[in-house]
Amino acid sequence: MAIVVQKYGGTSVGDTDRMKRVADRVARTHRDGNQTVVVVSAMGKTTDDLVAMAQRISDAPPQRELDILLTSGERISMSLLAMALAEHGVPAKSFTGSQAGIITDAVHGKARILEITPGRVQEALDEGNVVIVAGFQGVSQDTKDITSLGRGGSDTTAVALAAALGADVCEIYTDVDGVFTADPRIVATARKLSYVSYEEALEMTAHGAGVLQTRSVEFGRNHGVRIHVRSSFSYTPGTWVGPREESTVEDAIISGVAHDTSEAKVTVMKVSDQPGIAAKLFSTLADAKINIDMIVQNVSADGRTDISFTLPRGDTNQARAILEPYAEAIGAEGVLVDENVAKVSLVGAGMKTHPGVAARMFSALSAAGVNIEMISTSTIRVSVVIAKDQVEPAVLAVHEAFGLSEDLVVAEEGA
Repeated sequence: MAIVVQKYGGTSVGDTDRMKRVADRVARTHRDGNQTVVVVSAMGKTTDDLVAMAQRISDAPPQRELDILLTSGERISMSLLAMALAEHGVPAKSFTGSQAGIITDAVHGKARILEITPGRVQEALDEGNVVIVAGFQGVSQDTKDITSLGRGGSDTTAVALAAALGADVCEIYTDVDGVFTADPRIVATARKLSYVSYEEALEMTAHGAGVLQTRSVEFGRNHGVRIHVRSSFSYTPGTWVGPREESTVEDAIISGVAHDTSEAKVTVMKVSDQPGIAAKLFSTLADAKINIDMIVQNVSADGRTDISFTLPRGDTNQARAILEPYAEAIGAEGVLVDENVAKVSLVGAGMKTHPGVAARMFSALSAAGVNIEMISTSTIRVSVVIAKDQVEPAVLAVHEAFGLSEDLVVAEEGA
């Protein structure tokens, strides 16, 4: 008997009618003879509404209490789905993250899963139940407090459960048909990908493709969980995410263009160019659990240099509070924060063996009148930071330059 883990996002369970449609799909999976585990997000905009409610009460609500509040949304979804399955005659049991054995660290708001002890889940499956688990949450190993996993955390819950249970597949249901070569809202001709490797999916999700949470792909890669991203509103195949050797598009250079408008750029100006300064700066930010993305240090002039980096826009106030006294202490000129930036990334496992990819990308941006502020690369990615209001022309230009609307992007002479 196969074990199938399914995750349904907020739009998929956005109201009671959609909840009933999800129950119908889950019932079919169960009746096909599968042991079925379902991970659910909060309904629609419930999490946003709860955050807004908390902010009307307090400008800085305690993170512990905020986690208890926000994780209630998923508990509503899990119980309603269990009731909907009962109407189908399908036995179901719902569990909170802690009841399902999802053990995390003690960092509220963005906890990391340390381990899963799925004894109760497996027992309920063996009894013939569909098991429904509240996504986005767990319990701290040390404090025993309820924790949340951050935005998109239900994806990670699902993939982690699939790994712990040895599931045959983890199906991530959302409101789109799969992973596309670009955001279809910007590029109408964007093409759905039938398969992407873990590495490509990691780069795409880390740099703005919002279909999966980055940590869920990491979990999938580390534990060999095959992920199927598909729409909850149709039964058509979606996009498979798995090992590179299974890919059916091994000749492709580029998989897609991702963009991210959720970051800000911070510059510490006129820093003394000497050993230890950058290490201390970024260690201080790391201690505050602030994730840093792209980093650029300018060429030193007169013994001083600028250090620029990007970080989540929601962390800018905290970063500024940390960096301003630090800059003053080391004699730097000051700290500049620019929230009107965006990141555009070109991703493809084939680019590491094909020279000229970056040059073609930069030429396309130049022709579109897009100025590049920062550049970062990996073996399968080129990212640029640009002005936020230039995202659409940038994505369109790069997508067109690489012919990503076509069925296959292959090597060209002189590429």
